[in-house]
Amino acid sequence: MYVCLCNAVSDKTLREAVRRYQPKSIQQLRQLVPVGKQCGKCIRVAREIMEEELQSVPLYKEIA
Repeated sequence: MYVCLCNAVSDKTLREAVRRYQPKSIQQLRQLVPVGKQCGKCIRVAREIMEEELQSVPLYKEIA
């Protein structure tokens, strides 16, 4: 499903970016994926997807 129609960003693209880079804020996510750069209607859904994915990402354990 397209989340951002202006930039053709899908929910799959957002989920992959969140899993890979684990942004801490919507501003960090916007640096990775072009959401909310034009009309801004996608910001709410992008934030929901980001929060949902961050909850399911396993915690990073430091070794050493």
